[in-house]
Amino acid sequence: MQATRKIYHATDSEGRFESRQSAEVKVVKNKLAGKRFAELLEVMAQLRGENGCPWDKEQSHASLRSFLLEESHELLDALNGGDAAKIREELGDLLHQIVFHCQIAAELDTFTAGDVIRDLRDKMVRRHPHVFSAIKVTDSDTVLKQWAQIKAKEKHGDAPNSVLGNLPKSMPALARAQTITERASQVGFDWPDVTPVWRKVEEELTELKAACSSGDPQCIGEELGDLLLSIVNLSRFLGLQSEDVLKQATGRFIKRFHYMETRLHEAGKNPAASSLDVLDQLWEEAKEFERREKAQT
Repeated sequence: MQATRKIYHATDSEGRFESRQSAEVKVVKNKLAGKRFAELLEVMAQLRGENGCPWDKEQSHASLRSFLLEESHELLDALNGGDAAKIREELGDLLHQIVFHCQIAAELDTFTAGDVIRDLRDKMVRRHPHVFSAIKVTDSDTVLKQWAQIKAKEKHGDAPNSVLGNLPKSMPALARAQTITERASQVGFDWPDVTPVWRKVEEELTELKAACSSGDPQCIGEELGDLLLSIVNLSRFLGLQSEDVLKQATGRFIKRFHYMETRLHEAGKNPAASSLDVLDQLWEEAKEFERREKAQT
């Protein structure tokens, strides 16, 4: 039986949607999106205009960097929470940053929002020949490999782009490492299955132990980095995002530590004045409390 998916079409002057079920995925069409986006650009231009907002008028590409980062992380938190209203709000806040940069660029006569949209549209069409031309693909893996090959052929200046792309160095290290190894995998540079990945983790752990015996800080750091990268590859083969996994583990650590602090506070104590045996006992108690909570949900 073929699965159904919900599709949406704008139906009125307010852009509200009706929904119905379909056996095929169809294009989501909001007839008012272009009009609303144009209105948004007008608001942004007015904010930066002669009688606009003093703060908005003072901003530059550089001064907005921290706000862009903040809004991106707030959207990620909203996606993790799964609240549709919050996701919608944070998408709007991120879009605000995008149109802000577009307005500044237009004033500098470097590019416009229209240029950004056109370039994105052209890139989407170019990188999806299986949708916009006669090329056929059979599955998502083939699509990803085709995407990587197309990116590798695209040129900026005289040199072709690397298939690894140009991920920002400020990107979270685990996420950056996983994306890099995924891109390398898309052109065939990868292990055939998870078994040799396990061996690689064990190999890197052995090399780290040997480096620790040498006492050379630089060597230890390099080997620890290699071990972490092998763990990222293991995460990838297990179908997990290493960044998310570590965030969840950190969250569990914080929750358990807070439990310990609460129990100690109830006894008129604090962690610094407690023995390691007591802390270990409370830590195991916190883990057991977690297990009971999971069993109840």
